[in-house]
Amino acid sequence: MLNMKRKIAVVVTSRASYARIKTVLKSIREHPELELFLIGAASLVLSKFGNAAEVMEKDGFTIHEKVYMIIEGENPTTMAKSVGIGVMELATIFDNYKPDIVISIADRFETISTAIAASYLNIPVAHVQGGEISGSIDEKVRHAVTKLSSLHFVSNQQAAKRVRLMGEDESSIFITGCPSIDLAAKVKNNFSYMNTEYLYSHYFGTSGRVDIDKDFLIVMQHPVTTEFKDAYTQMQETLAAVYEMKIPAIVLWPNIDAGSDMTSKAIRILREKYHPENFHFFLNLSAEDFLAVLMKARCIVGNSSVGIRECSYLGVPTVNIGNRQQGRDRAENVIDVGHSSQEIIQAVQKHLKKGGRYESSALYGDGNAGKKIADILSTVKLCIEKRFKE
Repeated sequence: MLNMKRKIAVVVTSRASYARIKTVLKSIREHPELELFLIGAASLVLSKFGNAAEVMEKDGFTIHEKVYMIIEGENPTTMAKSVGIGVMELATIFDNYKPDIVISIADRFETISTAIAASYLNIPVAHVQGGEISGSIDEKVRHAVTKLSSLHFVSNQQAAKRVRLMGEDESSIFITGCPSIDLAAKVKNNFSYMNTEYLYSHYFGTSGRVDIDKDFLIVMQHPVTTEFKDAYTQMQETLAAVYEMKIPAIVLWPNIDAGSDMTSKAIRILREKYHPENFHFFLNLSAEDFLAVLMKARCIVGNSSVGIRECSYLGVPTVNIGNRQQGRDRAENVIDVGHSSQEIIQAVQKHLKKGGRYESSALYGDGNAGKKIADILSTVKLCIEKRFKE
């Protein structure tokens, strides 16, 4: 008997992309009419960035192909060249596997390789998290992937409106919510397992030990590609603010964008010069464990979209620094500041003075996106031809 399941190829390129797509992967794998083909690529498969591919495999996923596409250097030139390598490698994989649909995730520079390769092979692209606004190169990538895609799984009405304004057919746009909110909803209802002993028995970090059963901050800051030459001083200001406040902090390693080496240099200098006992540095945490730690934190400081997206649902206070998330839809949990240690300190203190969590917002979804997306993938009419809709 012929296998009539639709073959869905998903390219996961980073720890953040995995968190954003995990519930979709699970729903596709469990769907009776779908077949999951999983590709790990870019920083996901690099030990330098925590080898999140191993986390996926521990979660029970089989990575069918791995793509080593990242050229070292963490600058705009290496980013562009890495995209080119990704197109070449992924084109070969898609040609061999011949999926019915390829899923492209969000706005990472690596994910445009997925959309380009699939489009030229006449494979419909399904884009998750299109129509949103953010700063840096990310917004250009996101909207470019939207134009290369045939299906759009967006987080909210605002995003759907923007996709329509880009000339996309109404019938191709589905408001599903963001899959990362699915994980946030799961953790919100059961994060009591996360305690200091669990964290340090499951993960190895560096420098001091932070007691997460008491007050602490999370620092998660990435370089801004259009400001990559300032990445070192920008991270210095953030770390100086947290150091001056003397509040224990968990610091996560930056992503692989241009300027990453300068951001991580600032972290290493702080660690090696001052040996701060109230700081602890992690390369990587599983998505659920990270969200459980986040639920216990008094505040997250930095420029990760987590502070805007997942924290809106969880109600976690967020100090968002700089332009990386410029224009993104926000809930009341976010205070925006510039790259000044004093501004950062004042914003953190404002959150601490308020105390507690903010009201949960469904701005980015209600926790059921994964199943919605899988169900749509199993039945939606597929088409590779596109026309601009006025």
